[in-house]
Amino acid sequence: MTNSKKTKTQQIVFMAVLIAINIILSRFLSISAWNLKIGFSFVPVAIAALYLGTWQAGAVAAIGDFLGANLFPIASYYPGFTLSAFLTGIFYGLFLRQKPSFVNIFCSVLLSELICSLLLNSLWISILSGSPYLALLLPRLFQAGVMIIIKCFTIRLLVNYIPVLRQHTI
Repeated sequence: MTNSKKTKTQQIVFMAVLIAINIILSRFLSISAWNLKIGFSFVPVAIAALYLGTWQAGAVAAIGDFLGANLFPIASYYPGFTLSAFLTGIFYGLFLRQKPSFVNIFCSVLLSELICSLLLNSLWISILSGSPYLALLLPRLFQAGVMIIIKCFTIRLLVNYIPVLRQHTI
């Protein structure tokens, strides 16, 4: 097997492992209410962004959301949430792949929380539940604020304390 094929195979296997971890963290190890969700399913997406790249992070997030929603449904599948997950991975990849400084971590988390979680996911919940969009924003704004702090802190820990993975970049 040539080196490039081996590397491509390693990337696919690594992505599959990250997708599986994403599903477990999202479906089984998170706190969910009908319009709020707090968990660590962003961690495998951030790892994909750090070590694989932008599109791979988007794919890990989107495939994880799609498979998790269909294999372990909480409600009926809605593609808007998959789009939000994909965009979150893209934001992480754009900012974290080249230089995972605190500013880049903060920008990736801020954009993903404000655009994807707060604005888009609130819209999807509003469409699905028939609840007024603006009425959903206030409690979800609190969630976004809490998650910005948690995500920045956690991703910073990943960058600082898992440099061993950098030596074995896939």
